[in-house]
Amino acid sequence: MHATLAALAASLLALAGGCGKSASVSAGDGEGRTQLLARTAAALSAAKPAPRATDRTSSNAGEGAQASATVPPAGTPATNRSPSGSSSSPARPAIVQSPIPFGQKRRSEMVSYARRHYGLDSYRLIDPHVIVIHYSQTPDFQSTWNTFAPDVPDSELHELPNTCAHFVVDADGTIHQLVPLGVMCRHTVGLNWTAIGVEHVGYSDGEVLSRARQMRASLRLVRWLRCRYGIPVGDVIGHNESLSSPYHHENVAALRDQTHSDFNRADMRIYRARLRAAGPCQ
Repeated sequence: MHATLAALAASLLALAGGCGKSASVSAGDGEGRTQLLARTAAALSAAKPAPRATDRTSSNAGEGAQASATVPPAGTPATNRSPSGSSSSPARPAIVQSPIPFGQKRRSEMVSYARRHYGLDSYRLIDPHVIVIHYSQTPDFQSTWNTFAPDVPDSELHELPNTCAHFVVDADGTIHQLVPLGVMCRHTVGLNWTAIGVEHVGYSDGEVLSRARQMRASLRLVRWLRCRYGIPVGDVIGHNESLSSPYHHENVAALRDQTHSDFNRADMRIYRARLRAAGPCQ
């Protein structure tokens, strides 16, 4: 599944043409796009990309030992994030491994999805820039797992692979990991290529925000994730805020305004304030 240099060169030309969101909502024009193209050109000069040092997974999760060269969609803002993994970074919270099936068929479907929606030839989530907060509209963890586990077309957009999230925070504060961090999940249209999805068992923003154990666990998880990947608090967003993210990119015109109602801006202000209060990364 590794792209050839010729294919990557074609991708670079496509990026230069400026596909994606309109100028009125894209934050990637000007200097940011120039820096992006410069980084992409540098990637083309490498015959073999360096493998990630983290996020190795079992064969069930479907990650290979080598990540393919993944070019961000046109209009992606350039970033200069602080390195993660400092010795003073927050400790990894307790996480229960509850993987959903993500074998070769589902990985291949994820590649096809990424090509259609982002122009990327990979199922890999590399260098995530966003964490998206969701609620599940299910009564318990098992119901949530049962929603994501079957590889069937989703009930809303009828696409494959089925929707999923990287983590689910149960009402009692148990954190479950469903998908490895190196794999894309379909949880937020326009952001799946660069976003980690965190689901919370519940039926509303207010319900989740009011549960002390669930919130403590959520904040521990998200603080660890954002510090690990150098993600600013401002890029921890609710699903309802997806269209305002500078990283939002969608090739399918009919879906460029598609979003959900979970975790609106007002409630995410509360969440982000609590996240800031939980402490900095260093």
